[in-house]
Amino acid sequence: MGRTVRRLPTAYAAAPPTLADVAERAGVSRQTVSNAVNNPELLRADTLERVRAAIRELGYTPNRAARNLRTRSTHLIGMRFAPAQEGTANATMDRFVHTLVEASREAGYHVLLFAGEDDDPVSGYGELVRSTAVDAFVVTDTYLGNPQSAWLEGRNVPFVAFGRPWDDVAGAPARPRHPWVDVDGAAGTRLATDHLLDAGHTRVAWIGWRKDSVIGEDRRQGWSGALRSRGLPTTGLASRVEDTVPSGREAAAVLLDEARPTGFVCASDTLAMGVLDTLAARGLRPGEDIAVVGFDDSQVAQLTPGGLTSVRQPLEEVAVEVVAALEGLLSVPRRVRAGVLLSPTLVVRGSSGS
Repeated sequence: MGRTVRRLPTAYAAAPPTLADVAERAGVSRQTVSNAVNNPELLRADTLERVRAAIRELGYTPNRAARNLRTRSTHLIGMRFAPAQEGTANATMDRFVHTLVEASREAGYHVLLFAGEDDDPVSGYGELVRSTAVDAFVVTDTYLGNPQSAWLEGRNVPFVAFGRPWDDVAGAPARPRHPWVDVDGAAGTRLATDHLLDAGHTRVAWIGWRKDSVIGEDRRQGWSGALRSRGLPTTGLASRVEDTVPSGREAAAVLLDEARPTGFVCASDTLAMGVLDTLAARGLRPGEDIAVVGFDDSQVAQLTPGGLTSVRQPLEEVAVEVVAALEGLLSVPRRVRAGVLLSPTLVVRGSSGS
């Protein structure tokens, strides 16, 4: 009587390929395979391709959980996210975050959104840093004296800023110690102002943010530079207010009474919506009686009757550049990219008469 042979189920018949199997197939050491997976820049091109070919042939999948434990890497990127302010039209960060999530996923990372206290700009960071819950941060609240950047730099925590290091820009030639990506706001408002000037307007008013906003002042420079380059006045044509619809409404009323502009360029779509409210209350037609241009190309700008002409930031491109900078910071050896300043575009709609 023959001996009965007990066979294992098919699912257990063959163990998944290991790093050692790949090394044997490629004719290299295990360390070389590890480098091909984790630090491909260390290998010669022909060696890297040979290892990758072996990985494809065997169907090898690196054990990410084990690698995370070994390298203390979480493959998580932290970003503090605040809800849109009530009474504003600004929801543009949604576009940025969506692309950031997608671009991070393609790079092998996930985005961890966290909240903080409104009156404490660094709240929320400490717990994540102490618990090593994330590998790096994306900082979006950039302004003069930004405490997040200083706090993270003081603890050698890697981060990329969406926004220029205004301290260095205003201070002088000091090179920032962290990578950043930003949009040229002055170039955007110059586009907007030139658009109105080319249409024949000679008295173009500005409604912007308070003087302590460096982003607002940067955008203001685009408006004033465009007027001065054509020998046109700026005196009495500017207003600095809070970024709310009522503030835009009140500023537009004062400027219409005192300065008699034929066009408005605004630091945000929120302020532009306030201008449109004032025009409607006075029976004036946007684009025909008075031209109006906003900034951010929000959904409100796209959906308001006739459409609001607005400066559009390339937020999707910003997100891709931020992820590229993060990859550099988290690579071995570490690479700190230079700052990237992107150009916006102008989306022309009915409010400017086109």
